[in-house]
Amino acid sequence: DVQLQASGGGLVQAGGSLRLSCVMSLDRFSLDDYAIGWFRQAPGKEREAVACISPRDGRSYVKVSVKGRFTVSSDDPKNTVYLQMNNLQPEDTAVYYCAAELHIRGFSAELYLRSEMYEDWGQGTQVTVSS
Repeated sequence: DVQLQASGGGLVQAGGSLRLSCVMSLDRFSLDDYAIGWFRQAPGKEREAVACISPRDGRSYVKVSVKGRFTVSSDDPKNTVYLQMNNLQPEDTAVYYCAAELHIRGFSAELYLRSEMYEDWGQGTQVTVSS
């Protein structure tokens, strides 16, 4: 099992930047055993995928809607995954969640940008972008 703590959200003006962190508390596994996803949910909206990463494979994906503005990265010694968000826009306002799942199938965007692939979820961190 794994516990995840998301942090780094806040209030920012349009065009600003934030870096979200997801710190994973691991027991017998390492960060390389997991795929990690970032998701967000705005009020009245469905939860949607933002990005995912496989530290083991050294691959990551972001949704087309945020490509060029958001990047995801990992720091294995710190058991931490980051979501760097640049040029934030009001439509990015949401609660952002990180999630983790042990690798069962091969890492791909088709699989790991789906919320149903993940068993363990963090509590979320609020990102608010003013116009």
